[in-house]
Amino acid sequence: MDEFAVKPNPDDARLTEAVAGIDQDGNPVETRVVVERPLTLFLNGQEIVTMMTIGDHPKYLGVGYLINQNMLRLDDEITAVDYDDDIETVVVRTGAKTNFEEKLKKKTLTSGCAQGTAFGDLMERFDEIRLPQDAVLRTSWLYSLAKKINTAPSLYLTAGAIHGCVLCEEDRPLIYLEDVGRHNAIDKIAGYMAMEGVSSAGKIFYTTGRLTSEMVIKTVQMGIPILISRSGFTAWGVELARKAGLTLIGRARGKRFIALSGEDRILFDADGEAVEHEPKAAARKGAIEKGAI
Repeated sequence: MDEFAVKPNPDDARLTEAVAGIDQDGNPVETRVVVERPLTLFLNGQEIVTMMTIGDHPKYLGVGYLINQNMLRLDDEITAVDYDDDIETVVVRTGAKTNFEEKLKKKTLTSGCAQGTAFGDLMERFDEIRLPQDAVLRTSWLYSLAKKINTAPSLYLTAGAIHGCVLCEEDRPLIYLEDVGRHNAIDKIAGYMAMEGVSSAGKIFYTTGRLTSEMVIKTVQMGIPILISRSGFTAWGVELARKAGLTLIGRARGKRFIALSGEDRILFDADGEAVEHEPKAAARKGAIEKGAI
């Protein structure tokens, strides 16, 4: 697969809009802001959930959501995925009857911005999954990935208020998708992998969001053994990563990173002192206007 085979499109006029305001000195300014829109998901004839999303790749989001909620298994036959832009609805159809009624009775609000809702038991398959033990992460790959991802054109650098998730292989970012919630971004990648037949073998997962329990659970369910973030950790996220044998790396900025689980997969093959500091224009601490730096 080519590097950045799928990537953000900050020039898509549907994803942001210009809003007028004033700055800290009272001067008039115009800034780009991310547009949120609802997406209602149906599984066969059953309405499952309405999500707030930026609206790109709705089919991947719908399928990935169902997989990560354990409402669909990877071996389930998906006969059709239909999206209607006028009524902002995606319908996933399967060949066999699906069991979602009991799962819909159990609802959990997920942590973080653009708060999501998880149905059923996210831990349902967690203890059954065995991540590959022969996977490795070279520090040279980590530094290269961080630089490529954080300097790539994105909605974040255009408007902020958004999270990104990236499916990687060695030092190559393959699939880079964004959304207002990190749960949506990771679900889009899960949906892409399922619909396009992309294997988890040899893959690395990168996220700009916090390493929460939800992010760990979904990464493990996708069969990916290495999870990297430029952000920090939650205690339960670390506990679950250690339980699953997931390599968990956070605060990956410039030459710095911290690993709190699965450290044995890391091969220190790069000189950290030779790594450049993260460019100021790529610092993800708020919306950055074009030309402001």
